[in-house]
Amino acid sequence: MILLVECAVAIVLFTAIVIPLTLKNPLDSIGDYPPAIRRRCEELGLVRLSEKRFTAGEVVRKVIGVGVLAAALVLLLAKLNGDTTFWQGFRDSYTIWLAITWWDAIVIDCGWFCHSPRTRIPGTEDMPEYHDFLFHVKQSCIGTAIGLPACLFVGCIVQLV
Repeated sequence: MILLVECAVAIVLFTAIVIPLTLKNPLDSIGDYPPAIRRRCEELGLVRLSEKRFTAGEVVRKVIGVGVLAAALVLLLAKLNGDTTFWQGFRDSYTIWLAITWWDAIVIDCGWFCHSPRTRIPGTEDMPEYHDFLFHVKQSCIGTAIGLPACLFVGCIVQLV
């Protein structure tokens, strides 16, 4: 039951971070937009894209976010859940990771992003890629895979703590 509450709290915190950032300036989240929208923004001169999908700042933000999440999970799982083994730490942290990842895909991306006019970047409003649900599902599959090493790390640290 406690893991379910932890998933819910993590989802609320994730949502409270992501939605305001996107609403404030959708261009700050351009790396998370479908490729065609990113290209149109570049053509319109709204952003300057390189060969890389994410800017250095976006990568730093994401790495810091994963690091903070991993540290918080170690403390949470070791102290609150009483996890003491690698398997317990990995299992519980990956469950929380998956809850956040798939909440992001289904609710935030497919539910909100694909339907909200507030996520539209001026000059790209007509693009059908805003309704590309498959793009968001594929990205979440990548996110699911990215969580494995992070949660393996959490499991190792829980074992050591």
